[in-house]
Amino acid sequence: MMNLPHLSFLRSFEAAARRLSFTSAAEELNCTQSAVSNHVRSLEEFIGRPLFVRHPRSLSLTDVGAAYLPSVRHALQEIDQATQSLTLQSHKREVVISCPVSLAESWLPPVIQGFRVQHPDIDLTLHGTVWTDVQDAVSDISITICHRDDVPADRQSLWDERLTIVCATDYRVKGARLERCQQLADADLIHVLGRPAYWDLVLAQLGITGLDLNCGQRSNVTNLSLALACQGLGCVALPRSLVIPYLERGLLREPFEITVASPWGYYISPPGKAATPSVKLFHAWLLQTAEQVAC
Repeated sequence: MMNLPHLSFLRSFEAAARRLSFTSAAEELNCTQSAVSNHVRSLEEFIGRPLFVRHPRSLSLTDVGAAYLPSVRHALQEIDQATQSLTLQSHKREVVISCPVSLAESWLPPVIQGFRVQHPDIDLTLHGTVWTDVQDAVSDISITICHRDDVPADRQSLWDERLTIVCATDYRVKGARLERCQQLADADLIHVLGRPAYWDLVLAQLGITGLDLNCGQRSNVTNLSLALACQGLGCVALPRSLVIPYLERGLLREPFEITVASPWGYYISPPGKAATPSVKLFHAWLLQTAEQVAC
């Protein structure tokens, strides 16, 4: 590695050259006049050329000092700017979260509301995702949907997910209120594209076979499937964590109780090594709130 002068030598030289005074430079750098003088002398010895002409009561730059000063000043400014940027980043009170739209529209808003009540000075930015996460390094905290066989080693489950069936409060099958699983044979089934296993697992648990699963309303977005169900267009099998807000608002109901473990669940990334205190605080809040979800 190239042998370079000590940074304090360069700072003392730049301050003294700007003020043309060792005493004024010492006041600016919060050190003694002799320290600045020794730093400059050490730098001159390192370079092998004088940088200042020492007058009885003042200083002036030599030609070498005048030529050297702009480069030193620029380098110090670059160092200061880079350091300030890192310092501000480490103390930035902002958190960027990426989360599947299905969960972002149901569970996450009240979680954020509760966090903001206690930490109103921390700004939150939310990226909604569909099927895939946003690009790396965009979010501080990432929540993803993972199949239980494909969960990355560093991901933590938010809760044990189970499936349920929901329909509109007044949904009927052949004129009768949907209340028995046997009625599914004549019910309108709503499907989530990419998740045929939801109905497969639910029907297998109920012991129902022979249904034509190629018919019915379809959507590639979970919340659109829920919207279809709210309009009375059929019933849908989904993770219970997503339907809880609809149940609490009286928009949907569970016609009968089932207990089917979902092969897909929601997983959260750990805070990175360079995570700010704000990121760590919100990550802990998410995990604490997730413990209260009763699927």
